[in-house]
Amino acid sequence: MKALIAFETFVNRALAAVAGIALIAMMLFTVADMVLRAFGHPVAGSYEVIGWLSAVAMALALGYAQLHKGHVAIDLVVERLRPRTKAAVEALTTLASLLLFVAVAWYVASYGLVLHESGSLSETLKAIVYPWVYVVAIGCGGLALALLADFLRALRRAFGPPGGG
Repeated sequence: MKALIAFETFVNRALAAVAGIALIAMMLFTVADMVLRAFGHPVAGSYEVIGWLSAVAMALALGYAQLHKGHVAIDLVVERLRPRTKAAVEALTTLASLLLFVAVAWYVASYGLVLHESGSLSETLKAIVYPWVYVVAIGCGGLALALLADFLRALRRAFGPPGGG
């Protein structure tokens, strides 16, 4: 369990670092485009590039947000339950989320494969797009990894020895 948590933490921190780099690149690219646009020389394909970078920033930050519980949670009913029951409910909801994001990662990667095999190119720049789709699938995989660790922790709290964390 400790090895899984250490691996999950390392992977999602690394993905978050790449997401941060993508966010900085998106900011710099946007500023450069606005400055050049003011001089009558807009960057061709800026909407495409900014869209790709924003997809990378969003997708690769998913697991890190889960790792730090940086999401909205409504627990009006669950907070009134006993600790073991609360952990069991958390395990079930986390399992549902885990299964969803494993499926999302799989289908997004499958879509990337279709784009790769078909030779699909972007509209303006005529650049290959499948690597960006694969990056989104990797981000969903990072979230699934974080959810797996959360699921196992919730199971341990629900069915492990009393006071186990």
